[in-house]
Amino acid sequence: MADVTCARCGETRAGMPFAPFNNDLGKRIHASICQECWALWLKQQTMLINHNGLNVRDPEAKAFLYDQTEKFLFRSGDAEEVDTSKQGTIQW
Repeated sequence: MADVTCARCGETRAGMPFAPFNNDLGKRIHASICQECWALWLKQQTMLINHNGLNVRDPEAKAFLYDQTEKFLFRSGDAEEVDTSKQGTIQW
């Protein structure tokens, strides 16, 4: 696995061992995103899925997540934010 100069953080670090998607976005991620920033994206993606109640098999949800992936990793626009202001305060 080769080092990459990450498009998100600007650091030269270990790159992805393989493209995470079988499309152009996956190839871009493989070529220019480090493993650390990919791990940050996976946490953000999980929060988006849970916060928005996404069904990842739904084509609209997949399109939304691909869009958010690109915005988050390549800073190509405003990524969706998850309101965490109530985190830890909800009582059951």
